[in-house]
Amino acid sequence: MNDSHTKKMPELHPAYLQLLDSIDVGIHVVDLDGLSVIYNRRMAEMEDMPKEEVLNRNILDIFMFNSAEDSRLWQALQHGRSHRNEKQTYFNNKGLEITTVNDTFPLQLNTETFGAVEIARDITKLERMSRETGRRKDEAKFTFDQIIGKSDAIQTVMTNAKRATRTSSSVLIYGETGTGKELFAQSIHNSSDRGSKPFISQNCAALPDSLIEGILFGSVKGGFTGATNHPGLFEQADGGTLMLDEINSLNPSLQAKLLRVIQEKSVRRIGDTKSKDVNVRIIATVNEDPITAVKNKSLREDLYYRLSVVTLMIPPLRDRKEDLPVLTDHFVNKFNDLFQLSVPYVAADVEEFFSSYEWPGNIRELEHVIEGAMNLISHDEPIGLDFLPLHMQNKASVSTASALDVPALQPNNDTIRPLQEYIESAEKHYIEEVLRRTEGNITQAASLLGIKRQSLQYRINKHRIGEQ
Repeated sequence: MNDSHTKKMPELHPAYLQLLDSIDVGIHVVDLDGLSVIYNRRMAEMEDMPKEEVLNRNILDIFMFNSAEDSRLWQALQHGRSHRNEKQTYFNNKGLEITTVNDTFPLQLNTETFGAVEIARDITKLERMSRETGRRKDEAKFTFDQIIGKSDAIQTVMTNAKRATRTSSSVLIYGETGTGKELFAQSIHNSSDRGSKPFISQNCAALPDSLIEGILFGSVKGGFTGATNHPGLFEQADGGTLMLDEINSLNPSLQAKLLRVIQEKSVRRIGDTKSKDVNVRIIATVNEDPITAVKNKSLREDLYYRLSVVTLMIPPLRDRKEDLPVLTDHFVNKFNDLFQLSVPYVAADVEEFFSSYEWPGNIRELEHVIEGAMNLISHDEPIGLDFLPLHMQNKASVSTASALDVPALQPNNDTIRPLQEYIESAEKHYIEEVLRRTEGNITQAASLLGIKRQSLQYRINKHRIGEQ
């Protein structure tokens, strides 16, 4: 390049350098000669290299690439190429493998290039996890016998799920978080003629798009920078069942590729030219109404119809509360065995609270509540309200307080008063009773009433509560 026609990299004020060091993505800037001029703290941590080993040195002298063209920064600098959200695997000067997802582009002023920048997010650990899928072997340990509940709602789902074991049709399971979707998926697998074959599950929301494609379909060496030969989950699950959890979290292009694999019953690894036949049953799960997911475009309509040959809707715990006693007993017995305790049961007030609670976390929340309570118990005593999480204790107290008596209108004796007068009288009586139960503790009373302490203090003064 001719120096007379190119721009020199401007120097940054120290305040800007300090700002770059405070953000949580890696920033690496090179000038026209490929010399590193900006190398922030996060990038140094990701690549395990001190700044002084990088700054003012050429990137090709520091990092190990198979060729200069494998460096996205070099491509941006020499050819003006931009790369968005692309994965790159390379080695630092100590031979340590680094994998990042990068945005790389040239820096230009008035169409003249004066450097290049790379913005990187570290996925080294996630990449190692993806490679371990080649040695992965999940175990389906649950069966229908372990699904607890006698309610009509859960028994209907059980009946339909057992019927689905007779075929290899795709199954779509819809249920809120914590309802037991994987338990049903494993039970279907174990009760089918695929029960002796692999069962593999993958949470589609757990990994970025840049990794999930390779995990699902596999890759061949050279398919992309850093790619190795490893089979995807479809190949690993051949003959068995592949459970795809939260499938609506996949981006639309990946959903389209997934649909093609399911329809053609063959998979092509990333970078390969040949496809391989696979015999896999798909059980997919979503944590929102699939019709809503289709309308919101988080689930492709064509994929939905392909997956929903059999659709199972797992009811939330709030819609099957008649199962609470048997579920509660099950978890008490489970943690008695695990913790070597002899807790007999949950107390009556806890049982009553459980029946009124909405259980947003469903069965998983119930299990964690029981486990947490039994961690606090020092003797083999019933689980009382004092052993529940604080937010539950507060809700239970508010529920109790809501049952307090307030001035009521007697059919024939009382004179009709203005509504506002009656409301204020009821409010005063209610606050007085809550304060009596908290022994005058205003902070605790405000918490039970669900209002701020200042707001309660205002009402106490307004109603002249406590004044003789």
